[in-house]
Amino acid sequence: MKKVTHLSFKHTKTLSQLFWKWFWLTFLVVSLAYAWYSFYVPSNNIAWDNRITSTEMLTKHTNKNALLFFTADWCVPCRIMKRNVFADMAVMQRVNMEVTPVIIDINNPKTKELVTHYQIGATPTTILVDTEGTVLDYAVGKIEKEKFLEMLNNLNTIK
Repeated sequence: MKKVTHLSFKHTKTLSQLFWKWFWLTFLVVSLAYAWYSFYVPSNNIAWDNRITSTEMLTKHTNKNALLFFTADWCVPCRIMKRNVFADMAVMQRVNMEVTPVIIDINNPKTKELVTHYQIGATPTTILVDTEGTVLDYAVGKIEKEKFLEMLNNLNTIK
């Protein structure tokens, strides 16, 4: 029968402890990196207008169709859309050329009229409206770049 010495038991315990220390350290670093990535929103060159707080202001403001993006600062899917859709160069160019982009914070008491008028119940909500404020197309929830570009393409066929 093989005898286990005190030295070999200590060596096994040390390797196990070392493994778990590295495991939890790696887990912590990966978790922090994922959390940072989840909340990271790159800057974009879309000329968002956040001053519009009523439907009357919306229809008077421009002679172009408008993109209404209902968001909130606590909305993670909104941040993901800002990172994956609105930070894309092709999307930025099309939005700035074709529509008036309006970002609306649903938590702002001044925007309550717009939130009520368009019956916003979830964020993000993306709505394309004409110069009269009539809804042309909308999407509730996070949408991908292809779906967003499809919405803009459909907008061109409606004109």
